Amino acid sequence: MGSHCCQTKPFLALLLLHIFLLHVPSYAWSETADDSQWQTLETKFTLIHYHTSEDLEKFNTKIKYGPGDWGVKRLFSHSGADTLPQKVTEKVDTLFERVQEILGMRKKMSKVNIRLHANKDRLDEAFQGIYHQKSRLRAWYRFADNTVYMNVGDLHEGMLAHELAHSIVDHYLSVRPPRATAEILARYVDSHLK
Repeated sequence: MGSHCCQTKPFLALLLLHIFLLHVPSYAWSETADDSQWQTLETKFTLIHYHTSEDLEKFNTKIKYGPGDWGVKRLFSHSGADTLPQKVTEKVDTLFERVQEILGMRKKMSKVNIRLHANKDRLDEAFQGIYHQKSRLRAWYRFADNTVYMNVGDLHEGMLAHELAHSIVDHYLSVRPPRATAEILARYVDSHLK
């Protein structure tokens, strides 16, 4: 009986492993493979993660915001950005500072991750990979990894400002506000951006 039990254990372990591998959702594998392909652009306030230069170019085209778009800086600003990374950096950092100003929440914070997905399907896969459910969101912010998730095919500076506001609010206050309060503040930023 003892030798039969020892022979059964490896068989059961192999059977369980086989069953597990058959039932692992496919998005878990694609997310793991996908992670190695991210490129990162570091700005003063953010880490922008993207796959291709086309994604970064599309992001740059969709975000129509820069140093001359608000306040006193409008009178004295001159964009010296020549390359795509410089242009994106200038836009995102200016937008981040504007969100801080609107909220009245200025302090040094950890850099916000911005994950740019090529299309809605990729964005939905990321959501499903994290939350294990389908999403209808166009963009979202996740406190656990201080990350904004966006689809470069469907975004604008108001959406980015809204999601950055969530990060700023969550990391400025010593206690995170209720979700409804944070949403009101993020909508306030979106409506007062310009």
